[in-house]
Amino acid sequence: MARHPTALVTGGSRGIGLGIVRALIAQDYEVALNGVRAEAEVFDLLAELRDLSERDVHYVQGNIGDTQDRARIVEEAYGKLGHLNVLVNNAGVAPRERSDLLELSEHSYDRVMDINLKGPFFLTQAIARRMVADRAENDRFQAYIINVGSISATVASTNRGQYCTSKAGMGMMTQLFAARLAAEGIPVYELRPGIIKTDMTSVVTEKYDRLIAEGLTLQPRWGYPKDVGRAVAALVRGDFPYSTGQVIMIDGGLTLQRL
Repeated sequence: MARHPTALVTGGSRGIGLGIVRALIAQDYEVALNGVRAEAEVFDLLAELRDLSERDVHYVQGNIGDTQDRARIVEEAYGKLGHLNVLVNNAGVAPRERSDLLELSEHSYDRVMDINLKGPFFLTQAIARRMVADRAENDRFQAYIINVGSISATVASTNRGQYCTSKAGMGMMTQLFAARLAAEGIPVYELRPGIIKTDMTSVVTEKYDRLIAEGLTLQPRWGYPKDVGRAVAALVRGDFPYSTGQVIMIDGGLTLQRL
């Protein structure tokens, strides 16, 4: 009897991550979502998601930027799900304060890099080892790794240099794991969202409303978490079987060069 598919989504309790969780639930996945808030704080959300799903929906609390938390997240996810077909590295933070590149503090740099790059790198390493082992036992076992990056991998913002650097690093991380895991039959992809309407961007709503109206994006609207979720759904359906290591832009044409 075939086992149902499972997924772990980091940062899955809000914003883009929640859009991805909803899309995976719609694809009949049993999902574990990770977040830093206590489970009691997401009780209503979990109840809502469970009402939408024929599978259970789990919560795994922890900060992926912390070594001990990260190890526990892996153990708890496998304990709840039994196996893991999909890892979505979505969790990430913006700098608490934007500062000039010449004034950027080492503490702020380390915090963003630990959560946005070091955490996903070693979480992927730990889970990829298990995925490789599962595929060695059963070559029909399907596994996917999807990294949620940002247009900030290539679009420079000098008042949040640590964020841009972390996302550029994730771009290389995607290529590295794609190259290493290709022979194991595990594709690795990267999504690069542009301006997505979430709680993280709520403080700059007026600014981006104006810029979008002035033509910043080719498609004259904000992106939404469900736009990213749809891309994840297509990838885990196997709709891009010959594209490991590739970047999928979800930015409404923002980064397309124009004269």
